[in-house]
Amino acid sequence: MQDADWDIVDRLVRWLDEESPMPPEVARLLRVLKITEEAGEVAEAVHGAMGANPRKGRSHSWEDVQDELCDVIVTSMVALATISPDARKRLTEHLRHLADRSLTT
Repeated sequence: MQDADWDIVDRLVRWLDEESPMPPEVARLLRVLKITEEAGEVAEAVHGAMGANPRKGRSHSWEDVQDELCDVIVTSMVALATISPDARKRLTEHLRHLADRSLTT
């Protein structure tokens, strides 16, 4: 991730904090739960792209799936930035850990 991407995420978190009518602890929880909602939209788009629902047919494209996956990533970044004092560092460390564990065997 580039710093500019994280700058946008930080702006989104500030905006959500300012606009949320919820207490901070509830807002944090809802942001984490939002990831599941977005993942469900990915599943719906995949079904639609494959025409898996005979009633709906091909209701989505693979570009729609890509857009929904982006929503999952951004929502996850916002949730991480909401609960972590240094989300950038945390994600970088975790990516390195995954790469070390997965790519060195």
